[in-house]
Amino acid sequence: MISNKAKYALRALLAVAAQPEGEAITSTEIARSHAIPHKFLEQILLDLKKSGILESRRGKAGGYVMLRPADTISFGEVLRIFDGPLAPLPCLSRNAYRRCEDCENEARCIIRRELARSYEASRQVLESRTIADALREGQEPGFIARERRAS
Repeated sequence: MISNKAKYALRALLAVAAQPEGEAITSTEIARSHAIPHKFLEQILLDLKKSGILESRRGKAGGYVMLRPADTISFGEVLRIFDGPLAPLPCLSRNAYRRCEDCENEARCIIRRELARSYEASRQVLESRTIADALREGQEPGFIARERRAS
């Protein structure tokens, strides 16, 4: 399972990316419309800013805007920022590999082999799906509900 922090980060990114290009959205607006605790959201937005994904603007038209295009930000990238490696076992991780403490032989490990299959399939999806893909296909329930209210 992903953490609430990662889930809220994805919601926040979808909210910022849904804005017309160059138009900022405030953390208060994001928190209110996506049911995210405001203090927690501020920490998340700061992490996204430090990661080079978002930019903050001050002033009357201030708030958050995308620093990178939404089609360059994968779900996998965001999950790694907030939850660390995606791999279910340390011996499968590409970025944080380490041998399992109780492992006798990685090449013959049945558990590693079976988990590697599911991990590779989910990793491919998470790395290929972007924030822009999700917005384009309308797969974020909060956005659908907001669009209905606006109509």
